[in-house]
Amino acid sequence: MKSSKQVAAKADNSGGVSARVQTLHQRLHSALGLGTRFHDGKGWKWKSTDIEIQRHVLRSISSFLDSVTPDISRHSVVKDSVADIIGAMVWILQYKSQAAVSVAANVVLKLMNAIPKSIMWPYLLDLVRPLLSLLCGYSLEVLTSCAIALNMILSRMTVKEDPMVWEMLNDSNSVHSLVNSLSVVPGSGDVASMECFLEMVSLLSTILHRWPRSRYCVWSNVKFMEVLGIMIQRPEFSVKIVVMKLYAGVALCGNGAKKLLQNEEALGVMVSCMDKTCPISLRLEGFRLARCLATNEEGYLTMASLFCGPIVKAIVDGMIGWSLNSRKMDDDQLSLLVEACQLACIVRWGGEHHNYFWKHDICYVLLRLLSENLSDASSQGFLLLEEQIPVAKEALKADFLITIRPYIWDILGWLAAQCTNGINHELSSHEGHINILITCACLSFVDSIQKGGIIVNDVTETSEGGSATRAVLMMIYSPCKYFESKAKQTLSEILKHGGKDYMKQILRYLSIISSRKVFGSPDVHAAGVNLMAATCYSGLPLYQSPMIKSGGVTVLMAFIGWCMKHEVHVKGLGLVHHGLISKRLCCWEDKEDWEGDEMLLLCGLWGLAELLFSEFVLNADVSYGNMGLTEAEFVGTLKDICMSSSSPGLKWYSAHMLSYFGLYGFPCKLGQCIGRALHENEDADMQVILRSGQSSRVHCVILSIRCPSLLPPRKSSLQKQEVESGKEIHLSSHVGNEELTKLLEYVYLGYTRPEEEHVKKLKILAKHCGLQPLSMVLSRSRPNWGSPFPSYDLSVALTSAGQMFSDIILESKENVSSSWECTFCSVSRPHVHAHKVVLGSRCDYLRALFQSGMQESHSNTVKVPVSWDALNKLVHWFYTEELPNPLTGCPWLNMGTEEKLQAVQPYLELCWISDFWFLETVGDICYIVVVSHMEDSDVSLSLKLLQLAANLSLWKLAEVAADRLALAYRQLCQSGDLELLDEGLAEMIRAASVRISQSL
Repeated sequence: MKSSKQVAAKADNSGGVSARVQTLHQRLHSALGLGTRFHDGKGWKWKSTDIEIQRHVLRSISSFLDSVTPDISRHSVVKDSVADIIGAMVWILQYKSQAAVSVAANVVLKLMNAIPKSIMWPYLLDLVRPLLSLLCGYSLEVLTSCAIALNMILSRMTVKEDPMVWEMLNDSNSVHSLVNSLSVVPGSGDVASMECFLEMVSLLSTILHRWPRSRYCVWSNVKFMEVLGIMIQRPEFSVKIVVMKLYAGVALCGNGAKKLLQNEEALGVMVSCMDKTCPISLRLEGFRLARCLATNEEGYLTMASLFCGPIVKAIVDGMIGWSLNSRKMDDDQLSLLVEACQLACIVRWGGEHHNYFWKHDICYVLLRLLSENLSDASSQGFLLLEEQIPVAKEALKADFLITIRPYIWDILGWLAAQCTNGINHELSSHEGHINILITCACLSFVDSIQKGGIIVNDVTETSEGGSATRAVLMMIYSPCKYFESKAKQTLSEILKHGGKDYMKQILRYLSIISSRKVFGSPDVHAAGVNLMAATCYSGLPLYQSPMIKSGGVTVLMAFIGWCMKHEVHVKGLGLVHHGLISKRLCCWEDKEDWEGDEMLLLCGLWGLAELLFSEFVLNADVSYGNMGLTEAEFVGTLKDICMSSSSPGLKWYSAHMLSYFGLYGFPCKLGQCIGRALHENEDADMQVILRSGQSSRVHCVILSIRCPSLLPPRKSSLQKQEVESGKEIHLSSHVGNEELTKLLEYVYLGYTRPEEEHVKKLKILAKHCGLQPLSMVLSRSRPNWGSPFPSYDLSVALTSAGQMFSDIILESKENVSSSWECTFCSVSRPHVHAHKVVLGSRCDYLRALFQSGMQESHSNTVKVPVSWDALNKLVHWFYTEELPNPLTGCPWLNMGTEEKLQAVQPYLELCWISDFWFLETVGDICYIVVVSHMEDSDVSLSLKLLQLAANLSLWKLAEVAADRLALAYRQLCQSGDLELLDEGLAEMIRAASVRISQSL
């Protein structure tokens, strides 16, 4: 703290500051001098318990800040006073005198407005805690001022301060306080109450957008969500804006988004606010909320089921409305345009909205965003390709909404990828617009090659060249014949001059990349865009032969090998929409887009398949040594991808490539197990007989799910006795033994290996049996972008449809509730009607039990020594290869210790039984689940899990729990929690604590 003489001396030398400011500055420091200083262990602080002194200091600060104008805000007189002002404000706010806090809150606002951000930044954290403490129990004026001030402070914070601010928010329980305060609808005529409500909701919105852990107590509070539902219906635009901002923060949480998607009225208001008749500020918030809710396909489809047409119309109006009145755009108009383009990326998913986009002439809209001259040219009539190219070239040179172009290419690419031949009537009416767009995209693609834009290391996923390349890729391989033929024709025409040289340039670059052992993110993205370009070339008939002669097969194989060896992953390659809000999301189900993060490997297989299936490739052109694999190893790798990859697209192209090697279908882990039962008559309950007299024994439960058309027509009242053992199915003379054998191989295994001469007949049989995926791979048809990968799922057998084929009961060790009952039998204990063919194929222990010949093998019931929850999870894994996961994210973090223990305990039981039943995969999965949930919880859960793991002799898990508890060993000793454990377990924690301390 400076003395009055020092301040006065300094003021005398304060050039550029008026005498009035100097006087107010001196009075300020004189007022501060009335307080005292104390040291809190961190530094010197100001304090005064005298209310009148506090009020005098506040008046002095307020008067001084009133005198600070922008031209002197960085002057030393001002800068040197900030620390002292903050110190006094912190004390006064923390003292919480009713007579002072109202003035103090307003003075904080003056301080934030008068002092530049760079000067205030070091002191912002000091103000947060005292302001948070005033968010409950004070007057509307205080609450309003504090909310405004906190909003300003939080908006100026950097990411580095986020953990410290969250600690303050959590310690003060501020989010709960805000929610509780806002759970009452303000009076319609109470202006002060409404202003306070809006500012506090705005503050809560800021918190939700920045701190994911704050969201749970908002969307889980039924009363508050009801209040928001009432408020969003109010006619005032200001109210709708702040509520939608808050909704957007809630929607960043996947669970919160589900809550909002259940509120049809609120969704209706959101859509109406996106309408072009609303103010831009209101439309912006509507679009932002809609984009959050459309984070994944499930969220968007829920909205679309209610408001598909209006949403698409609002998007189109947002994309084109700016140009109807003026060529110039202000910041809000540009923001609205960007939001509309981002939301338009819903076209990456198929659905009814595509029809609406075509009805609203989306291609004309995209042309207007490229250039108004283009839309004028396309509307003049049909232009020949030779006429389109110069017109498009000239338009693309213009510096017109350059930042929007990547969105244009993204949208065009998705439209082509999801377009089907069924909407040709829509395309024909927009033919001129589509042709010009295709030409522009192809020119942009070729231009990036000519300039070397695809080769240099600064190519990013959001570049125009990358987006245009991806769009051309989607058009060339579009399921729509018009898009496909037009794109191939246009690109081939543009590549007439220099096309082969560009192709060789791309192949050289890919060859260089695939030889590198050290590479960075720019290399990966540049390689990805080049790879998409190479795949475009692979789809052009004129360039397939030159590609092969130039070593294209060899280069692609080497690149595929490089990707697999180095496990190179990239997400959203060439997409500008990717990752715009993903960093702020929480609790959204991790459902990958079609390519997931495997676009490099997918594209490599895609381009390779096009060349291998072409008429120009010879066996001599194919050398698997470039991948560092033999042919058999490559086939094995493709099968592994089908079994384990999370990318549907990569799995599809792996299956497509496998057809080149004579393996048709979709390899999976469950099929590998069930396939063991194919040639075993044990438990088979039906016989398929051919006209030739040859027959095969099969299992009704497998056929009823995997190929129901082979079974006799079922009546609604069909009972188990109607499919008793020995029942026969007679097939027509058109079905041969080889085709039936291979069909059953596919049904059980998930794939088949027929001889080439039987493929045609097998394809006819597959089509007749309704096995469209098998028919597709037998035809070696290219997968359509976005097609769901065929799943091998036997869980239907656990429902009433499969219970009639049940031949074994699994019974848990405990009763769950008195209300439990089975719809299929009268047994009262919790149980599952299962099937020996499935259980024996999935578990060697049960297989041996069923075949042992001992008393247990003749019993209709197997008693499983685990809880009902654990048994349900285990059976689900037997039938699907998937183990249901416990809650994660916000719900998990907000559960009590007992609730968490109840959720995790079944996984410990499964860890235990997996050792006895030789279920290594189940044990590994459950171990990971328990450890990951232990890490996301406090020590109280670890204590309980340690004891439970020890009781089950799961010492590996017990050691993990002990290591975690070792970090809090002293606190456990002081709290007495260690005394609750067995002596041996307490010693485990002590030993772990010693070991960890010695390693530090």
